[in-house]
Amino acid sequence: MLRLPNDSAATGPLLADLLGDGGAPAIVGALADALPPLAARLAAGRLHGDPESIVGTNDSGDKQKALDVAAHDHMIAVLRRAGVRQVLSEEAEEVIHLNPDGAFDVAIDPIDGSGSIGIGAPLGMLFSILPAAPEGFLRPGRQVVAAGYASFGHSVDFGWSTGDGVHVATWDAEAGAFRVARQNLRLKPTSSTIAYNASNERHWPEGLQGWVRDLRAGRDGPRGRDFNMRWLAAAVGELHRILLQGGAFLYPADARPGYGNGRLRLIYECVPIAFLIEQAGGHATDGQGAILDRQPTALHEMTPLIFGATDEVAAIHHALASKG
Repeated sequence: MLRLPNDSAATGPLLADLLGDGGAPAIVGALADALPPLAARLAAGRLHGDPESIVGTNDSGDKQKALDVAAHDHMIAVLRRAGVRQVLSEEAEEVIHLNPDGAFDVAIDPIDGSGSIGIGAPLGMLFSILPAAPEGFLRPGRQVVAAGYASFGHSVDFGWSTGDGVHVATWDAEAGAFRVARQNLRLKPTSSTIAYNASNERHWPEGLQGWVRDLRAGRDGPRGRDFNMRWLAAAVGELHRILLQGGAFLYPADARPGYGNGRLRLIYECVPIAFLIEQAGGHATDGQGAILDRQPTALHEMTPLIFGATDEVAAIHHALASKG
């Protein structure tokens, strides 16, 4: 193994030692254990076939790639063994019923950012865990008891919260296990790094276009400081970066057909992100109110999403309320 001059023996507790054996933490652990084979298949690229090949279309009209479906099947098998009652996945139109007596339901996006499969860009997974209830998944995110994500990059990282802060573990290949690298992450209220798709600006409300013009003006403009822009085209990649380095993200509603209610999925993308961001001291909203307070009305409902540093999220809210 390549060693850097300041390398030492791996430190930090093993993820399994922190999670324990029962309840929602056990499901968190099962999902973490499912990641290494998925990471290995991603790393293999086209060596064993084409993970980018189109094999179907999901409920939202997005093309499904071979890896989307394979990751979905892999995670469903894992969650069945973990005793989960039912699963809502981006890759299935209806709820998947697994164990009638299970105590928890799981909402999951098995591969987030799959448009970038095959080019080495960040990909990941998002999930949230709810106590079993007759309402199923049509419940506000405030009822979530745990959430997490995976980030597949030059390292395989797993972030999670069971309501006691946000922690991140990294895959330790030598130990064959996830080792906790960061605990109790906290977001600063201010930030100079913003993630958004600049190609959509012209479709935004005028007040929001004014906000971004002020950002670009930097220290010479009304904000009086310079900003950096980032766009990874994967919400989970932005979540990972913002949790580690700070910042804010926005994918607002805009004037294009089909984008008037945003484009990210509320239950299995935005709710996990919002749970983790709030646990880290940030805010996550739809431009009007907290994501975790929204009452879903459909399984694959879409929403605008703004999250990250509290002061910048507030500034975006102010811009959205402005007429120009």
